[in-house]
Amino acid sequence: MTDLTNPKARAGVCLDCHLSGDGQGQFVKHSIMAAGHPRVSFEMDLFSTLQQHWTEDADYAQRKGKTNAMRNWAVGQAEAVKRSLTLFSQPGLAMEGVFPEFYFYDCHSCHRRIYDNSDGAITAQANPGRPIQAGMPPYNDENMIMLLAAARVAAPDLAGQFDARSKAFHAAMGQGRSQAVQTAGALRQTADALSDRFAGTSFSREQTFAVMNTIASDAIAARFTDYEGAVQSVMAIDTLLNGLVNQGAVSEGAAKGLRSRINQAYAAVREPNGFQPAAFRRALGGAVASIRSLR
Repeated sequence: MTDLTNPKARAGVCLDCHLSGDGQGQFVKHSIMAAGHPRVSFEMDLFSTLQQHWTEDADYAQRKGKTNAMRNWAVGQAEAVKRSLTLFSQPGLAMEGVFPEFYFYDCHSCHRRIYDNSDGAITAQANPGRPIQAGMPPYNDENMIMLLAAARVAAPDLAGQFDARSKAFHAAMGQGRSQAVQTAGALRQTADALSDRFAGTSFSREQTFAVMNTIASDAIAARFTDYEGAVQSVMAIDTLLNGLVNQGAVSEGAAKGLRSRINQAYAAVREPNGFQPAAFRRALGGAVASIRSLR
């Protein structure tokens, strides 16, 4: 049996279906999305919590240990980045003949409302984490953004390397397939090192608060220019706060009092076509500012 209490092992199993795998029938092509498959997104701890069908009682904790939601979240982000880059590096998956496989790209960079009158306006915003030319569809980097936030707190010695390599990867997407694959390999290597580091990190109360602050900081929040990354950040704040409650670091009553602010952030990403980056960043900042009062 697979030991799913190991966060890396759990992520590997979950990702096969909830992001994509290279096994038969596991890869979610863009053509499958065109037939009705929903947008692909992955956040291991939140998804695990929503699907949990057992109770973590005292006996469970004695045998397997108490689940560390913060560790599962961080490892899940790293493993998602690794899986995406691994699949992208396989030519049989990343290309449809001479055309790129659009599964790997940010959906809403193309799927925006079309206006055929003079009221039309450019809605795309420059993203400091993506050094690409205007009009080029960006790689879906929602998990990369979260992984950088976690690295800046729990692995600061690797954060700079990961940031530089992720930007190099985005830039290489406009240079050619060979350059993109080469930089993907380097980025995957750093993501793997972060996954190993996080798997051995307890994520203390102070570290968890610091991660939430980092997600809402100017350096990271400026990257929430698109719907996918914004959704991932709200799930992260929700997961990390719940993790603090489960660990006894924050009382249930105190967290419940802040739920309305988190719900405001969720409301800001409820409708993809109505997503407004500036309004979302204000909602996210308000939620994190309220959570910061618990610190």
